[in-house]
Amino acid sequence: MKKYTTWLKTASVFQFITAVIHATSLFLKPPPANDTEKQLFELMDTYKFDFGAGFHRTMGELTLALSACFCLVCLLGGLINWYLIRKKADTEIMKGIITINLVVFGICFGLMATFAFLPPIVLSGLIFLFLIPARLTISNISNA
Repeated sequence: MKKYTTWLKTASVFQFITAVIHATSLFLKPPPANDTEKQLFELMDTYKFDFGAGFHRTMGELTLALSACFCLVCLLGGLINWYLIRKKADTEIMKGIITINLVVFGICFGLMATFAFLPPIVLSGLIFLFLIPARLTISNISNA
């Protein structure tokens, strides 16, 4: 079988793992460690910003939406990769899909490294890390 599929399957597995781990964070609320954190958590869930046009959202609601989108992006990437591998898609199509994955998850990794904390940095970094050899090895196949 083509060598790039091993790397792409591994990246897909990490996309699924990242989606599941991050999804669990949508349902867990860490307890506040002190009075300042307690006040911050309360404001995150109760203070509503006026975004115009009748939209009033709390910072907690905005964070929930963004976190859910991150889970869905990881799930979408993993499902598309896995589907195309199972269907034995043409090498040129796979090259394009892997390149798109590299761009999206490379930007994602950069954002996580800049603004997040260790677990999402490591997980998004592993996805990006395994996409690189997938792209390099598929280039070797199509050039041969």
